[in-house]
Amino acid sequence: MATAQEAKPKTEVYKASTVNVGDIVPPRVVAPCQPGRCPFAGQTVTMLIIKEANEGALGELRAEFEAATGAKLNLVQLTHQDLFPTFMSDLTTHAGKYDASYAGAWWLGELVAGDYILSYDKYFKDPRFPSWSLDDVLPAPRSLLSYAGKKYMVANDHDGQVMYYRRDLLEDPQHRAAFRQKYGYALDVPKTWAQFRDVAEYFDGKDLNGDGEPDHGLSMHLKVGAQGMFHFMSFSAPFVIGPDSPKLYWFDPADMRPLIASPGHVRALEAFVDLVRFGPRDMRHWDLGQSWDYLLAGRAALTFTWGDLGALAQQPGSKVKGKIGAAPVPGTRGYYSLARHDWVATAQPNVVGNTTGGSWAGVISKYSKAPQATYYLLALMATREKSTVYAVRGWDGIDPGRRFHFLPPDGTGQIATYLQAGWNEVDVRDYLHAYFENFSNPLQFPYLRIPGAFSYWQALDVHLGEAVAGQLSAEAALKAAAVDFEEITLRLGRERQRSAYRQSLGL
Repeated sequence: MATAQEAKPKTEVYKASTVNVGDIVPPRVVAPCQPGRCPFAGQTVTMLIIKEANEGALGELRAEFEAATGAKLNLVQLTHQDLFPTFMSDLTTHAGKYDASYAGAWWLGELVAGDYILSYDKYFKDPRFPSWSLDDVLPAPRSLLSYAGKKYMVANDHDGQVMYYRRDLLEDPQHRAAFRQKYGYALDVPKTWAQFRDVAEYFDGKDLNGDGEPDHGLSMHLKVGAQGMFHFMSFSAPFVIGPDSPKLYWFDPADMRPLIASPGHVRALEAFVDLVRFGPRDMRHWDLGQSWDYLLAGRAALTFTWGDLGALAQQPGSKVKGKIGAAPVPGTRGYYSLARHDWVATAQPNVVGNTTGGSWAGVISKYSKAPQATYYLLALMATREKSTVYAVRGWDGIDPGRRFHFLPPDGTGQIATYLQAGWNEVDVRDYLHAYFENFSNPLQFPYLRIPGAFSYWQALDVHLGEAVAGQLSAEAALKAAAVDFEEITLRLGRERQRSAYRQSLGL
């Protein structure tokens, strides 16, 4: 059972407060079991979850799950920061207190290397469990569900970052005329980061929501320790990743030499620091929810972030419903090829897809006392009927990534599903197509899934913060990150890390 400390989770800061939780509820999928024939009678499934209102999507499943299986469901709510160490403590002591946990995709290298979690391969097509299709998941997010040829994460959330922009501002005739006069080209949806910078600069300081107060060109969350480094990953990808070097970003897979201080990374960070000038000064100390709230209040022209924002923008309290467009994150007109050790110019924008973020999904502890009942729960959540509803509402943090989420010709979803949930039709068509293009792009930012992944990211986060604050140059900050990366690799064992890294890349 949950301890008293676990029962009172800290305040969660990864949520927007501007909008309200909706009342859309997914349908029941499985029938109650007959007395005496319940498959998991007397068992209890205890799962660690991220703190959510009313226990989130899993809380909605409790009555249906318990009625169908005869098992009991115990949900322990923690903040994002506490989730991993709590689960790892249970795993490393073999206590088996928790049957499962919501896991970020970056956990998988650590969990598999330690032989801490169970593959669900043998349950996946077993008719005793709720059915869901792995083939429905688009290629990029699907790649995060497996590791070394085995399936571990049960499809749920499909994270990736896209660009959001104020459609009404970009289409305004006065802004279009003034922008062309200042920059010499048409105001349009940015295709490159250079264009994104110009648009952010142009709108910075203008009143964007009609309240008489100056607003800003963009909104991001950059607080050190609050996962702001994810912004840099998505931003920097097209400066480094290209067709001849699709997996060379983090380390050289031959010897685990850090690549984070390459000329491409440095140029990206210089451009990133320049871009930060066009957002609120306070955003250097913002958590994610504060960044979302700023745009939802109509106070920013641009951002690039996760799918939650598109759905949150449709809910009561949003000032940008019907005004918010989406597109893949911009690219560059060239990249530094770590294969050639030289800059490569591109005729078209070099756009790189991403699965940046957690892609939060359930994993089953090796020490679970009820592994089959646990998989039943996770599979129930993964069914098409449930997932369709999760993807249309913003508050549950579950983002689209399966073919039935997307509208024809991209997928098999229905526009009525979104309209009935209150979406603006133009907004949702932009949003879904942006994510389809992002996840279908054959060129993808390589996700880091090795032991110590978050330690590497924390080191990067600290040094990015130093660059954004003007304490270090971009080059010095990334050289410092490379030194930290090397120290982490040495501590964990170079050969162990090299093997895990190559395995994670499919090499």
